[in-house]
Amino acid sequence: MRIVVFGAGGPTGRQVIEQALAAGHEVSAVTRRPELLPPQGGLTVVSADVTDAEAVDKAVAGSEAVLSALGVPFSRKPITTYSQGATNIVAAMQHNAVRRLVVVSSSVADPAWHPTGEFFFNRVMDPYFNRVAGRTLHEDMRRMESVVRASDLDWTIARPCGLFDNPTVTDYELAENSADGLFTARADLAAGMLRQLEDDRFVRKAMGVITTEVRPSIVKLMWNEGVALHARRARGRGRAHR
Repeated sequence: MRIVVFGAGGPTGRQVIEQALAAGHEVSAVTRRPELLPPQGGLTVVSADVTDAEAVDKAVAGSEAVLSALGVPFSRKPITTYSQGATNIVAAMQHNAVRRLVVVSSSVADPAWHPTGEFFFNRVMDPYFNRVAGRTLHEDMRRMESVVRASDLDWTIARPCGLFDNPTVTDYELAENSADGLFTARADLAAGMLRQLEDDRFVRKAMGVITTEVRPSIVKLMWNEGVALHARRARGRGRAHR
């Protein structure tokens, strides 16, 4: 299948690409940082910004499915990348008669998501990190979901929990709306997204994805994500001065 992956330069996007190529798909990887994706068979790297409607339309043309793994760091400033990107992707798919769409959102978008037995997370971490520090990001994710839901496409909204890296795909779990768990390996999220290209169980529905076989240290996860956020901000400052 010919698929387009947006957010291809991010950690989830790279997992999607790796697994898609291994499964025999032809992949067009759309990213603002093409240098992160070395050439390989079956992969076409497209340098484009998801907020550029014309570039998105060109990237989608000729494809059979679109997977969006867009990701941006928390910010106190308003975030519009998810909703603007979804608006352009939906318009491009409609213009090019492409039906299947899978987008990454978050379990936080489901107001009923409160993982069983996770008292500290539900009472302390979630209210602060997701509802305060991540407020503008999750607000835009909800706007993205609204854009996708309003379309006539065959969409699926993938909602992972706390994302972490694991070298292999596990026996992950899927559930409608959100899954009862706290963590999702990026490899499992990518596998769950690609699985939707051949499965209609979650067409026009939200789909929770959780990892149950592996559980990272929440302190280590927060540290790693914090270091990654600092590095992304430093790169941004560097680009601003060039």
